[in-house]
Amino acid sequence: MPPSASTNLGYTPPDGGWGWAVVFGSFISIGFSYAFPKSLTIYFKEIQEYFSISYSQIAWVSSIMLATMYAGGPVSSILVNRYGSRPVVIAGGLMVGVAMVTASFGTSILHLYLCVGVIGGFGLAFNLQPALTIIGKYFLVKRPMANGIAMAGSPVFLSTLAPVNQFLFDQFGWRGSFFILGGVLFNCCVAGSLMRPIKIPVSKTTEDNISPQTAGQDESKPSGCSSKLNQFIDISLFKHRGFLIYLVGNVLMFFGFFAPVVFLAPYAKHQGVDEYSAAFLLSIFALVDMFARPGTGLVANTKWIRPKIQYFFSFAVTYNGLCHLMCPLLPGYIDLVVYAVLFGLAFGMVCALLFEVLMDLVGAQRFSSAVGLATIIECGPVLLGPPISGLLVDIFMDYKYMYFACGMMMLAGGVFLFIMNYYNYRWLKKEEKQRNAEELQIFSTKELAAIDEEIKLSIEEKLKD
Repeated sequence: MPPSASTNLGYTPPDGGWGWAVVFGSFISIGFSYAFPKSLTIYFKEIQEYFSISYSQIAWVSSIMLATMYAGGPVSSILVNRYGSRPVVIAGGLMVGVAMVTASFGTSILHLYLCVGVIGGFGLAFNLQPALTIIGKYFLVKRPMANGIAMAGSPVFLSTLAPVNQFLFDQFGWRGSFFILGGVLFNCCVAGSLMRPIKIPVSKTTEDNISPQTAGQDESKPSGCSSKLNQFIDISLFKHRGFLIYLVGNVLMFFGFFAPVVFLAPYAKHQGVDEYSAAFLLSIFALVDMFARPGTGLVANTKWIRPKIQYFFSFAVTYNGLCHLMCPLLPGYIDLVVYAVLFGLAFGMVCALLFEVLMDLVGAQRFSSAVGLATIIECGPVLLGPPISGLLVDIFMDYKYMYFACGMMMLAGGVFLFIMNYYNYRWLKKEEKQRNAEELQIFSTKELAAIDEEIKLSIEEKLKD
């Protein structure tokens, strides 16, 4: 198996030290980015009744927020490549905090779409992508574990925010809750302040190796518009076979990835479960997810899994799909608790590996561009998934068809990734053998030329004698 692309950094990451403070900052940023849109589902039923709207209409709030977070990936990548992670995260914290405070004065669902969805989503984009990128700068050997710990921020925050949101709603209503949450989100600025740029020994060789515009690219240089665009974001990644496989699999997966979480509490309420017990399902889900992510990181870091980590990711996606197909067969509250446990494990596995496998494919230096390009493409299914699922609920007045649809989409994504990663590993092994053979041939040619030169010199010396 060829070495991971991520080993070509041009310097040796510290794998510790201030890197753990960076992991803590990323833990906070990632926690708010992923958990916050899901935790808002606690307010959906009440906001739906307040504005007299349908399931699919209210689902657009979280959907737009998540989609904007993903769509803002390229903008975030460009800013990170230009200014670094710290100022981008601080700016994102300010944006999402102001967005929630403004949303508390909303007079229509469109107001919430704009404030919570668009402005808040961009704020979360400026929190998520830089937090993911900077971990690859500080870690290499311990990177899967560091990523797993940072990604655990999502379930930790979700398990906390779910009951807190229910309490805030009971005390202050959804408007007062949004205002308070806006103040809480300003803590993202504190997280950004921890993301100190890594100090790299400056030399001409190092600069050549780690330049974000040139690192890991093909020898053929783009020209014209492509060359200008490549100064901001590495579009040559669209020629990267592993990156394209990852994209297609993720597009299929994301159609069914977020909707089951968004509708978990409403589904429980539909089954006759009281509000606090329904919210508690999210806490159970988040608690399992909380331990699944660092646990997955530890497993992924073992010598048996890391060389074939793409298979591990494919299994995690497939396992998610099977969980959703099973959900409608578990109608009681105890059965829903079982589903929340299994789903929390499956969801945590995917989230812990989601960006680690991308970094494994393209390398840490190209990761900022890769995650930006991936998220802008993935924002389509992220945007459409929950509303389509909500539409299925509106049409059939039953949640089981929504869970079946999500399960089938994730199962399709997992099977696709299994098959294509199998062939990709074979192609990589074949290309490595071919490359080694070419290097050996070049070495043999040089060696023969050296021997010929020695023979000529020897003959010339004898003739002189």
